[in-house]
Amino acid sequence: MSRIIISCAVLLLIAATSYADAATLTLKDAVAMALENNNKIKAAAFNSHAASQGIDSANSRYLPAIAFEETLVASNSPINAFMMKLDEGRFAMSDFGSINNPPTRHDFKTILSIQQPLYAPALSPMKELAVMDAQKAALGLEAAREGVAFQTFYTYLEVQKADAQLKAADKAIADARENMRLATVRTSAGVGLRSDELRSRTHLSSVEQQHISAQNNLVLAKMKLAMLIGLPEDNAYEITGFSDTLAVPPISEQVVNNALETRIEIKQSHADLEKSDAALKLAWSGYMPTVGAFASYQLNAEDAPFAADNDAWTAGVSLKWSIFDGFRSNSERRQALSGQSAAREMLESTTKDVRYQLKESYVRRDEAAKRLEVTRHAVADAEETVRLLTRRYENSLSTMVELLDAQTALNQTRANLVETEAGYALSGGRVYYMTGTFVKEILK
Repeated sequence: MSRIIISCAVLLLIAATSYADAATLTLKDAVAMALENNNKIKAAAFNSHAASQGIDSANSRYLPAIAFEETLVASNSPINAFMMKLDEGRFAMSDFGSINNPPTRHDFKTILSIQQPLYAPALSPMKELAVMDAQKAALGLEAAREGVAFQTFYTYLEVQKADAQLKAADKAIADARENMRLATVRTSAGVGLRSDELRSRTHLSSVEQQHISAQNNLVLAKMKLAMLIGLPEDNAYEITGFSDTLAVPPISEQVVNNALETRIEIKQSHADLEKSDAALKLAWSGYMPTVGAFASYQLNAEDAPFAADNDAWTAGVSLKWSIFDGFRSNSERRQALSGQSAAREMLESTTKDVRYQLKESYVRRDEAAKRLEVTRHAVADAEETVRLLTRRYENSLSTMVELLDAQTALNQTRANLVETEAGYALSGGRVYYMTGTFVKEILK
């Protein structure tokens, strides 16, 4: 008796452990995990961070550039040798005798220099371009989050669908076994046909093969979802059933206008247009002059680096204005104008696409709702047909072929119901995806 109690306790412990390992994963949990762990989102975040550094790089062009330089020069060129002695403060009257044929001389030169732009018209549009690049990268991160969240939603529905199909396959096997039992009983009683028994066994074999495929489809769907949200491939988890919690608001002009403000594609098109404006400003800057200040402090020594046989300083202001650059500025300006026109046309095209996609998602949502209602009625009718034909077969009023045909039709309508339920749930998520608020709505 004690062994039986211990065995039961061990079995209960194993069952409890297995249940604990197979945690329930809700749709909200899956999306949150994907947003945290998905590699595409992490890559987009790194790209956004890298693009934001471009703004700091552009800002640095307004700051002074300070450089330190140490050089060693050796030469017997009259000009170089003469200048070395002058820089070192060593030139004397006696050096005039060898000025045309000087001996080899060397010079250690230490220079600390600074350059400060005072007026550079290209700097402002270059910063605007960097800001737009950073903005587009941030929008790319937002787009990755929306896309991965919707992909998680779709894959989650695929797991739900595979699980429902497996349960439908279980029912089909149970029904097929019952049909085979009826055929066997009737054959044993001498009122049935051997062919009916064989047909029922063949039907059972076919349904069992479909059950095997359904099991594998569920395993693969769970594996795909686990990879998407950052779980180990062999992680055991369970999911909730189909949910209609996404209450889609009725379509209105306000919904469309909100979508035009929130859809990332439109934001990206606006960023492209602003970037083209900055590119045009940059092209125009090629016609303008640049003004900068510079200064340097110099040490010269004959025998050692960083030494000072003599020192000197230089300071000044420079203006540079390109008079002719081979029509390069004209070409860049025309190129920027064309890019600006293209960005404007793309914005208009994207706006039209978003309006169409949103309205299409509502039409498909209504279609899915109607299909779901029809399919549910079809399943109820098919179940009633099988029930009636089963009784007729038991009373020798119908054939096994008629019963199996009705059973096959029932199995198909059940599979269609699973597909339709998944399609209806997906259509609701697609509406929010088309409005650009999918992540916000799912994580409520």
